[in-house]
Amino acid sequence: MPTLVSVFDLPGDVVAAVTKLKKRGFDDIETYSPAPFPEIDEAMDPKPSLVRLFTLVGGLTGVVTGFALQIWMSWDWEIKIAGKPFASIPPYVIVGFELTILFGGLLTFLGMLLAGKLYPTFKLDDHYSPRFSAEEFGVVVKCGDRDVAEIDALLRAQSAKEVTLVS
Repeated sequence: MPTLVSVFDLPGDVVAAVTKLKKRGFDDIETYSPAPFPEIDEAMDPKPSLVRLFTLVGGLTGVVTGFALQIWMSWDWEIKIAGKPFASIPPYVIVGFELTILFGGLLTFLGMLLAGKLYPTFKLDDHYSPRFSAEEFGVVVKCGDRDVAEIDALLRAQSAKEVTLVS
């Protein structure tokens, strides 16, 4: 599948190029910038990250584990204190909360590694260039063979400094 890598000087040009590409139906777009620019993120219109699902699962697992562990221990070592039931829920909230935070944090970290595709390779994308971290912006578009000329013209019309075809 052909890939076009373009280089821009200004974030406004990147926004215009991405917006036009999205309007024409090209969705396989990746942008690189030296700093975060909200307008580029809005133009890309990203889907919500899967990391929040990892956090939810971790938190729910933590709270269930916290309560289940304490209730199991109270039934295994019965100590009757002041006529209270063996499995009294209010004191167990503290440990349940702490395990919610612990498991939620650990699974959030795992989710960031997996959703960010940082494990197991720990390498950058093939089309990334170090100059995208210095002062230039990059837009990478994957397209079909018949769309190469159209995308090349569109990127150059949006003030692309350089457009390279990579197969």
